[in-house]
Amino acid sequence: MTTTTEVLWTLKVVYTIYAFAIMSLIAWFAYRVTKRPESYKTWLTPKVFYTYLAILVVIGVGIHILTYNKIPWVAWELKKHKIPADRVIEVQIKNHQFIFPEETPITINCGEVVKFNVTSADLTYGFGLFRPDHTMVFQMQVVPGHNNELLWQFHEEGTFYVLSTEYSGPKGARMKAPDAFRVVNCEQKVSQGRE
Repeated sequence: MTTTTEVLWTLKVVYTIYAFAIMSLIAWFAYRVTKRPESYKTWLTPKVFYTYLAILVVIGVGIHILTYNKIPWVAWELKKHKIPADRVIEVQIKNHQFIFPEETPITINCGEVVKFNVTSADLTYGFGLFRPDHTMVFQMQVVPGHNNELLWQFHEEGTFYVLSTEYSGPKGARMKAPDAFRVVNCEQKVSQGRE
């Protein structure tokens, strides 16, 4: 399974190349606008320009279609009503505090499909799960008066902390639950897959 860190690195490379291609289109347009029509080179015609533009659009759409199955959370989000959760973890947020259903760290087995149902009693908060190196695993906005659900399957072992990823006033900057979740048994899952 691809991790969010791997996906982010790959997308940075792909979108950097794509951004330079788009900037070349803008530079081409700026070049054409600043020149007199009689000084145009014959190959820089509107037909070539719009063909290049069409190619960029096809590549941009193609990137999204090709990465659909590589980005783990996209398929889960689109099919979450069909995927049964192995476990539901109810988290409440009230008065700038995360309230967990049991003592933390909450232990999750590797490969377990977990549905996080997060509710807010007062303000809009964020619920972001982070690795110890401060890279984000996932995040969602938590709107008061709604069940805010996120489905996730863990494939990496470790201890993760929760941080509010939305502005909820000055107190929101200190909303952190260190060592909130611990994922275990990933090595066991890998060795079972080889047998």
